[in-house]
Amino acid sequence: MSALPVVDLRSDTVTRPTPAMRRAIAEAVVGDDVFGDDPTVIELERRCAELSGKEAAVFVPSGTMGNQLAVCCHTSFSDEVLLEAESHIFLYEQGGMAANSGCLAHIVPGVRGALAPEQLIAALRDEDQHAARLSLVCVENTHNRAGGVVVPLASLRAMHRAAHARGVRVHLDGARLWNASVAAGVSVAEWAACADSAMMCFSKGLGAPVGSILVGPGEFIAKARRVRKRWGGGMRQAGVLAAACVYALDHHVARLADDHARAKRLAAGFAGVPGVSVIEPETNIVIATLATPHDPAVVLERLKARGVWMVGFGTGRLRAICHLDIDDAAVERAITAFGEAIA
Repeated sequence: MSALPVVDLRSDTVTRPTPAMRRAIAEAVVGDDVFGDDPTVIELERRCAELSGKEAAVFVPSGTMGNQLAVCCHTSFSDEVLLEAESHIFLYEQGGMAANSGCLAHIVPGVRGALAPEQLIAALRDEDQHAARLSLVCVENTHNRAGGVVVPLASLRAMHRAAHARGVRVHLDGARLWNASVAAGVSVAEWAACADSAMMCFSKGLGAPVGSILVGPGEFIAKARRVRKRWGGGMRQAGVLAAACVYALDHHVARLADDHARAKRLAAGFAGVPGVSVIEPETNIVIATLATPHDPAVVLERLKARGVWMVGFGTGRLRAICHLDIDDAAVERAITAFGEAIA
């Protein structure tokens, strides 16, 4: 009897292309994207600019590159960038703002991932030759560390108004903005209108193997395209990658609601285990906090022995993410394995 397949809940980046997506990749019409003549990349960028209500878009290999390009192209060397203390750009991009753009991170704690205009205002300082110039604020939606919460549209709008009134630009890290859009019933364009630029991933919830998109004003995107080349992100027959992203846009957006429903079931199952508390998921991320004396590392090993993979997510916390490759049966296996691992 063959072993059951692994239930891989580590991230929504672990998905594999579906057979139909593989066909789209194989049949992609390609050119040379550095020369600007790959028709599939051109189509993807056109569609994303239109979806987001922005002038232009540039296809990039990763969400990190998209975020780092935005920081670089919105700021000058030695500028300050306001960030939520548990944001992806601050925690998970290897200090790229400093290394790539010479910028200083000014971090402030948010409430469920959201920053308030008052925090921006407090961070601003009068023109002073001793102080760094705060020129950019980065927001994140959905917010990973806060448990995949949808940062409210009203909150992002208020921050955008406050920033623009003070000459500060706004970048939206929308790695899972598709999830926010489906969960809240708010269009990508409405979310993107809260920022000067936005980055969105295809390789997370949408299940493409590679790729993200950066959208914004035409002049900004032209600059980002040039910096992308300098950083080694210029790709040639990139249409084979873009084809998967186009397919994902056509077939994998609405189905994100399935991931959200499965995350709620997973959270309910985990919450039923003694000594475990769970943040009620709004999208596809489930965070479980273990009471003492449970050791997360030991629990993870026990889960792995039962064919379920999750990750540690801070002191006493474990994270599980539902995605394209997780069905109802996998959720039930994970719940059973979790209860056994804790017991």
